[in-house]
Formats: sequence, structure tokens, C-alpha cells
Amino acid sequence: MKTSFLTRLSDGQKRNGAKIILLLSTVLWGSSYFILKDTLDEVPPYFLLTFRFLVSAVLLGLICFKKWKLMNVTYLWQGVLTGVFLAFAYIFQTLGLQNTTPGTSAFLTTVYCILVPFIGWAVMKRRPTLLNLAAAVVCMAGIGLVCMDGGSGGFSMKGEGYTIICGVFFAFQIVAVDRFGQKLDTFLFTTIQFFTAFVICLVFFLAKESMPTSLSPDSAFSLVYVGVMATCVCFVMMNVGIKYASSIAASLILSLEGVFGVAFSMIFYHERLTLQVGMGFAVIFVALLLNEVLPKLIASRRDAAFPSVRPRKRTEVYKREPCA
Repeated sequence: MKTSFLTRLSDGQKRNGAKIILLLSTVLWGSSYFILKDTLDEVPPYFLLTFRFLVSAVLLGLICFKKWKLMNVTYLWQGVLTGVFLAFAYIFQTLGLQNTTPGTSAFLTTVYCILVPFIGWAVMKRRPTLLNLAAAVVCMAGIGLVCMDGGSGGFSMKGEGYTIICGVFFAFQIVAVDRFGQKLDTFLFTTIQFFTAFVICLVFFLAKESMPTSLSPDSAFSLVYVGVMATCVCFVMMNVGIKYASSIAASLILSLEGVFGVAFSMIFYHERLTLQVGMGFAVIFVALLLNEVLPKLIASRRDAAFPSVRPRKRTEVYKREPCA
């Protein structure tokens, strides 16, 4: 009997491979901000989103056409709910990008990294730690530095505000993928999300916009790029990564999207950061490290110092979890 490639890998190899996949997806996402910024000058936002999700839904739907036989009520409601979070995350991100810089948009979007543990607490009863709370406070301070900088135009609800709301919806989407995606086929689950997001964006497009009368070659290329690479490929990689690396680990790696977004924006969009905005980015990054890296360092040192008590403590935590 033949075994698949994944079944031959150890759990550790699957986790490490998932983290590499997640990192590659952040590079592609980071590259999309400056591309979308220029495209939005010519293409209305809901048309862009409708086209983006249509391309990704059709492409992935054709790739996984043999998986459609697995479709049932569970796939439908869980895929649609996750797709609703995905659609509104991108709606607020795209609208916000019209009124802020690509670098600021990329960094503020990563607020989801701080929110994932708290939403996980509400959904899966995983209580946040004091470090999670401290990271949230530090992150808010960093966002304040970014949004209140006079050199960058200050805070705009339709710019920075919409981008922060986008981060909230992305946090819900990541937790939903972690909650539902473990027992579902990744390709079919992702395809349903794309079709759901397409329908929602299409409704907004028909209600608020009209078809563009012309499209430059650069904008056409951008639409194809974000539809295929920055949506279809990236979200498949993200959903696979979360399936094997967990939502909290994935959110830390995905938060590097902001770093790559700023780097691409400075290189290709010629964005110049003020000192205050740069400090704000640094504070947000410290919050991300405080939220994800420091707890792991503390746990590894505690396990190294007290190896004999490690199994007993883990058993107790597992037994208490259902009652939390």
C-alpha cells in the first residue's frame, strides 16, 4: 500500500516545513502592498477584490475538482463563516490602503498577531497569559506612535482605522482556520472561503461601483498577480501552515508580512519613514516578540531547569483545560 509524502514525515518535520511555507507566504503578501497601492489609483477597490477572489476561487476549484465529492454541511458552514472573515478583512484593508502608505498598512495589519490569543480564549478556552496582556498594551502604544505622527498625516479612520479593523477580521480568520481546518481538506476548505469572499465583494461592487472603462497593462498584471500569487497560492500555504504549526505560531511568522511590506514599500514605492513611525514599527515588533518569543524562551528554560516535573505539569494543564 502506497503512503503519501506527508505520512512519511515526523511531526517535527511537518512543523518545520509548515513554518517555511508560512514564511514564504509572508514574502509574497509583503510584495503585494505597493503593487495594490498603484493599482487602486486606476481600479476601484470592490472591482479589484471581486476579480481577486474570482480568479483564486476558480483556479483552486479546478485544481481540487476531485475533492468536491467531500462537500457536506460541515464544509459549507465552516468554509462560509471563515470566508466572511476573509472578505471583510480584505475589504477594510483595501479601503484603508487608499488612504495610507503601503508600509503603514502592512504593519498595522499585523495587529492580528496580538489578537489571536484573545480570540482563541473566547473560542477555544485558551486563556491568555500576562505576557499576552502586556504585549497588547505595548502593541497599542506602537500603533499610537504610527497613527499620530504628524509627518505621515496623522490618524485617519478611513486609512489607519480601517487597516486596524482589517487586522481584527484577519485574527478571526486565522482562529477559524485553526479551529475548523484540522479535520477538513485544506484545498476544498480554502476554495469555499474564496467563493464566499467573491460573492460578498461582488455584492458590494454591484451596489457601489461600475466596471472600469480601461485597464493599463501594469494594472492587468497586478490583478493577475494578487489573484494568483498573493491570494490563491498564499492562502493555501497559510492554511497548510496553520494546520501543522498552530494558529499562535503561525500568527508570529505571518506578522513578518509587515516587515517585508515596509521593505518592499521603501524599495519600490520610495516610501520614507519618519523617526516616530519607525519607532512605532519597532514598538509593535517588540510587542510581537513579547507575545510569542518570550513565553517560549521562558518555557524552554523552565523545562531545562526542571526536567523531572515537566510531564506531570503538562498532564495537569491538559486535565484542567476542559473546565476552564
